Amino acid sequence: MQQAELDQLDADLRHVAATVLTVGELKYGVFSGDLDCLSQSVITLVADRQTNQPVAFNALVNMDVDLGGSHETVLHLGLVLIDPNVQSRGLSWVLYGLTCILMLLRNGLRPLWLSNVTQVPAVVGLVSSGFSCVFPAPQSPSGGERSLRHLLLARRIMADYRHVFGVGPEAGFDEERFVITDAYTGGSDHLKKTYDDAPKHRDAVYNEFCLQQLDYGRGDDFLQLGQIDISTALSYLTREVPPKSAFSFLIFVSAVVLQRLALPILHWADTDRTFGILRKRQRLP
Repeated sequence: MQQAELDQLDADLRHVAATVLTVGELKYGVFSGDLDCLSQSVITLVADRQTNQPVAFNALVNMDVDLGGSHETVLHLGLVLIDPNVQSRGLSWVLYGLTCILMLLRNGLRPLWLSNVTQVPAVVGLVSSGFSCVFPAPQSPSGGERSLRHLLLARRIMADYRHVFGVGPEAGFDEERFVITDAYTGGSDHLKKTYDDAPKHRDAVYNEFCLQQLDYGRGDDFLQLGQIDISTALSYLTREVPPKSAFSFLIFVSAVVLQRLALPILHWADTDRTFGILRKRQRLP
């Protein structure tokens, strides 16, 4: 993006943030002013069709996690802010599901690890029910079990990527429960909520889970880790996408599949023309 485009994007993100935060400002992630951080971000920006004003965004971050003998790409679900005037219009499927499914396509439909840091029961429930192998979660396909992979990823994320979700170096981490203690000290201070203020999930089990596990007075967060794969993506499409949006969404996904998977195969099979970085094969004498 050119500098003018970056400036406009920054203005749009801050416009949405100003509708949510009545006091102070955020100083981490896409609001830190760090271009390196911005270059690793995947931003979904939603605008009102009539006024063209931005009303919501999600800033995801690609994290390259070094596990000592291998690397794992983890997509952090990041900061989600929605104008209070449109919070009941069902935007979560766009801000979470749409972007994650597109990133799954970019990953060649291979399972993609996701992380989420939150104290909001509604978000805890959304992640727990929407993805697979989620820990911690009161209800999930895996029963909320912590695997060795979960633990290794969590340790590296807490060691190398605290700045991504605005957690200061003094914050603690409970490896048994995956709870970050005193989490709001690294630039995310103004996002701290009381339990009463935090949006609740329609299933009370997630609300009770957060109330039991998190100290809202201190400012605790869950670090949730899970995966998106073909099965969960299809389940999400059939469960969450509004019927009136399904057709246009499927067209969009089909175009992405065509661009990422089908076209390279067709181009490679054509030996008479050169398509960008795909070189035509040399003819044998």
